[in-house]
Amino acid sequence: MTFHPDNTNRLPVYQQIARHFEQDILKGILRPGDKLPAERKLAIQIGVNRTTVVHAYDLLRSCGIVTSVKGSGTCVAQEQWGVRPLHLPNWQDYANGGTFLPTLPIVQRLAEAKQQKLGINLSSSELTQEDYPISILKQICKELPFNGSLGYPDPNGYEPLRTALHQFMDTQFKMNTDPSGILVTSGAQQALLLITQCLLNPGEAIAVESPSYFYSLPLFHSAGLRMYGVQMDEEGLIPGELELLLSKRSIKMLFLNPTYQNPTGRTLTESRRKEVLAICEKWRVPIVEDDAYRSLELSDETQSPQPLFSLDASHERVIYIGSLSKTVAPGLRIGWIVAPEPVLKRLREAKYQMDHGSDIITQQIAEHYLRSDLWEKQVEQLRHLLEQRRRAMVDLLFANCGGILSFTVPKGGYHLWCRCTPNVSDTKLLEACIKQGVLIVPGTVYGAHPRFVRLSFACNQVENIAEGVLRFIKAIKQSSPADD
Repeated sequence: MTFHPDNTNRLPVYQQIARHFEQDILKGILRPGDKLPAERKLAIQIGVNRTTVVHAYDLLRSCGIVTSVKGSGTCVAQEQWGVRPLHLPNWQDYANGGTFLPTLPIVQRLAEAKQQKLGINLSSSELTQEDYPISILKQICKELPFNGSLGYPDPNGYEPLRTALHQFMDTQFKMNTDPSGILVTSGAQQALLLITQCLLNPGEAIAVESPSYFYSLPLFHSAGLRMYGVQMDEEGLIPGELELLLSKRSIKMLFLNPTYQNPTGRTLTESRRKEVLAICEKWRVPIVEDDAYRSLELSDETQSPQPLFSLDASHERVIYIGSLSKTVAPGLRIGWIVAPEPVLKRLREAKYQMDHGSDIITQQIAEHYLRSDLWEKQVEQLRHLLEQRRRAMVDLLFANCGGILSFTVPKGGYHLWCRCTPNVSDTKLLEACIKQGVLIVPGTVYGAHPRFVRLSFACNQVENIAEGVLRFIKAIKQSSPADD
């Protein structure tokens, strides 16, 4: 037998074995009734565990390609009921191809549990349905006189919306921008996709905070980028660690979520922002600033530092990404990029190739929303709700965690970053939580140690947060090693 598993292939070895026999059968090399090698013998021949061969034969049996009779071994099926006909495409080959990689198994498990509504959801980066300004948006839709074109929209974005965004950022964030320097995107996610696909090449290295939600995005891995984490403390990314990394590695770009960071809730201080800008200027490394949570400070004493974009006097070192997903509604899919003109031109061309421009009606709704006082009223109400939910989660954890959990109270945003004192397994903890009826996000999703967990206080009313926290604590106790 000439077949040997390919260790560089993303396909699991048992599937490679099954594919090999499937192809031999479909090509007629193996005929109906022919015997396949005995499991133990094949395992020795190709240098794998016998269990791997068992899984491969099980897969072939499930497709109707082979049959097994106790004492007689495994043979090519005499009749081909249920076997995929030759003229049909092998969709599994297609599904394993392409440049976008599948999500991590633990993320897939969490998504499955969410879909099945298996418990109180403390994992989501969304608000509750009641928090969204649905009635206001309905009213806008009724009153908005639509007299624009329904042809392909301007790939830069609806011009009145870009003007409204310029005024919005100037008023709210003290950002000196120009409408011509703004590109409207279908949320911040498309902005990141455009940047990775247009400005970076496979094999190049980028730096991100450690931990970071950027680490959880398959689009970075799919683009073939190598990610290096920069350690954080309570004041955000540590500039000395960044300088050390840049001195050792050829880093093409630094990606930051510096204000109420996802997942930790930490904020990069203004003094450190200036240090980071100086370091990146020295090493000629551009910065991508994802600023989705900026407006969500949760106390009167807290004020978000200026964006890195504003602190950069040249406006040439930072690509700024904004979004309405965290303050209005993610379903609007309104994001934007502020960048130097050569960058914007490249991204604009790619966006045009991708979707011919963002939805014009949604852009008009967003423009109307921003030009009124509706955004400020919505955010003020949202801050109040989030502060209540944060307090409820923090108070319950303090009262019930019994030393098995530590955390720092975030000053804004959606998330609480926790460290479990017991040395728990991320997968065991997730399964224990699902069993208890509560959903959390293991820290390994963000590149952290398995002991870390992200809890969201944004996505539930106070009473559900209380029940969810108690279930979470039970799950930690159940999944902790006996000797801890």
